[in-house]
Amino acid sequence: MKILADTHIPYLKGVAEQFGKVEYLPGNQFKKETIKEKDALIVRTVTHFDEEILSGSSVKLICSATIGYDHIDTEYCDSHNIAWRTAPGCNANSVEQYVTASLLYLEDKYNFDLKEKTIGIVGVGNVGSKVEVACRKLGVRVLLNDPPLVETMHALSFTNKTGHISSLQHRFVDLETIKRESDIVTFHVPLTKTGKHKTYHLADNYFFDTLGKKPFIINSCRGSVVDNRALKKAIRSEKISGTVVDCWENEPNIDTELLQMVDIATPHIAGYSADGKWTASKMSIENLKDFFQFNVTPKFQELPPPLYPVIDLREIPVEKQLAYAVWQTYNPMVETKNLKENPEKFYWFRSNYPLRREYGAYKISAADTLVSEVLKKLGFM
Repeated sequence: MKILADTHIPYLKGVAEQFGKVEYLPGNQFKKETIKEKDALIVRTVTHFDEEILSGSSVKLICSATIGYDHIDTEYCDSHNIAWRTAPGCNANSVEQYVTASLLYLEDKYNFDLKEKTIGIVGVGNVGSKVEVACRKLGVRVLLNDPPLVETMHALSFTNKTGHISSLQHRFVDLETIKRESDIVTFHVPLTKTGKHKTYHLADNYFFDTLGKKPFIINSCRGSVVDNRALKKAIRSEKISGTVVDCWENEPNIDTELLQMVDIATPHIAGYSADGKWTASKMSIENLKDFFQFNVTPKFQELPPPLYPVIDLREIPVEKQLAYAVWQTYNPMVETKNLKENPEKFYWFRSNYPLRREYGAYKISAADTLVSEVLKKLGFM
């Protein structure tokens, strides 16, 4: 079997070879001629896989080491017997780490107390639910919005005839409530351009014009969920208090004016922890194995430890310990500085991302008792 894999997907080399002959290319070199004779592709979101690139090829399976699939023309694939698989939930903890680090940065920069704020989480799937749990551990009041999920639960409540699912529905509010009551709004939805609950430009001029407060806006899902022009207008007119942008419209050719306006600006790497990447690669390999029914138990590489696995809080003031510990695992301001100074390197920053481990790879030393409890709940050792 012939496999073409994105060379920038880590933890594949030496593993994918257990299933056939593997060729590695950068994602932007996945073209009609390079995929033509391949049986399977292991990809990221760099290339759009549609009729133009797939027609006339031997491709039977596309494994995307991502949670989303808007880079795959699923309708074309389904009608031409090309199977496609994603890695749902693979980077949920990583995105939560990103959002938590960003919230603590905004708290520090703008001198407010997160415990006195309300966050509206739009999209409560694998990622949004992780963000919800973390925010509750930080003491933030949480509002949830996910109309498709509520509709699914409503349908199940009739089928199961139990009160449990019905009670869960009451945890959710409509988007108008999110806009009216939230001090922070964070988006965790897939990108959909049609249908009853389309998310393309969900945050548009109307969204920003009808906000009840001046919230902080966080987008770490898909660039076009937030209309970037409308976002710039909202920043200029001071309808929002600050902005965190990881996902941009027209990547990698992002709006450099918007780039300089936001508080935190990163090159679509919220889900790029080593742990999340390892899980995505593992899920891709397992999808490959299951689809082609290989009788092989794949062996996976072990994750490297962080450079400084012990975080010593002995000299850190108690009120700074929580943020300091989280930022030792991930500090979004390092990437913000790099991207603002070198926007043309957007793709390079993504493709050459340094090792980032999640909380569980770190041990905390000398933390205040109350801080220690929060850190343990977040996942630190």
